Amino acid sequence: MIQKELTELTDEELLHEAKKRKSAAIINAILIGFLIGIVFFSVMKNSLGFLTLIPLFFAYKLINNSKYNNQELENLLKERGLK
Repeated sequence: MIQKELTELTDEELLHEAKKRKSAAIINAILIGFLIGIVFFSVMKNSLGFLTLIPLFFAYKLINNSKYNNQELENLLKERGLK
């Protein structure tokens, strides 16, 4: 199935997409907290090493990935008067 552009979605599909992204943001926040906790534990237990940097890399990727298209979705919801 080909993913539609946000502007091509109906109002109901747009609301569903917003709900789905909100759930994904909460899951990402939990994962980021878990990864930061692993780094903190690793630094306290041993020292800063290569294996400590791997969770930081994954946290960075999760943070950057969550920023894309959220502003566009919010603008469309406001434009259509749905939110």
